[in-house]
Amino acid sequence: MAQLVAIDNKNHLNLKVDAAKAELHGAGLHLVPAVMAEFTSMAVQYPLVITKNADTGQFVVAAMLGFESGENLFWRGGQWQGLYLPLQIRRQPFFVGNPEQNSEQKVAGDYVVCFDSESPAIVSNDGQALFSEDGVDTEYFQQAKYCLAQLLEGELANKKLLEQLQSMELLQVMQMEITFANQQSTTLNGLYTIDTEKLAALSAEKIASLHKAGLLQAIYTLITSLGQIHHLIDLKNKQLDC
Repeated sequence: MAQLVAIDNKNHLNLKVDAAKAELHGAGLHLVPAVMAEFTSMAVQYPLVITKNADTGQFVVAAMLGFESGENLFWRGGQWQGLYLPLQIRRQPFFVGNPEQNSEQKVAGDYVVCFDSESPAIVSNDGQALFSEDGVDTEYFQQAKYCLAQLLEGELANKKLLEQLQSMELLQVMQMEITFANQQSTTLNGLYTIDTEKLAALSAEKIASLHKAGLLQAIYTLITSLGQIHHLIDLKNKQLDC
């Protein structure tokens, strides 16, 4: 479990991060949360699916990286091999925490930037500095905070999208059984996608409302991204051949 510490430029002036080791946080993930702002970038490589948060039961959008828990088919040779690195991985080992009085490191609204003190990316030397010698944010830290801000804003956009999909009854359970090259098979469970028949049957007024809300493109991107399942199967088959 992450041990979060609020960052400030006095106590953490010399804090450094090994960016390569930050990617280790995604090595054992078969699903990684995604936000609307990155749907287009993700859809060219990862299938985007909808699942339920195990703790809250709420729907979430995620990029599918493997077919079983702990399997990331884009993690090979100790490195992330995907063309696009998801925001949830890029922001590691940083998080947003609860507000503190007089904090100078707010990322958005009332949130403060924290780091995970247990992260393997936290190093004492030969890493990316967060601050210059006079306590000014480095470009690296500015980018990290930008990722956190994108995620915060993205969670609100995702909430709006998922509420619309539920209210219009556009979600359906994914029913797919996959057989790999070695004849091993798997059935996708606990995943949802867009019901394209119901989407096509929506009235012009409802389609227009989705477009006006800025959600229609995201919906079609979710649908299109499922074609990347074939890429994921190919990666799995290549792994089985090794």
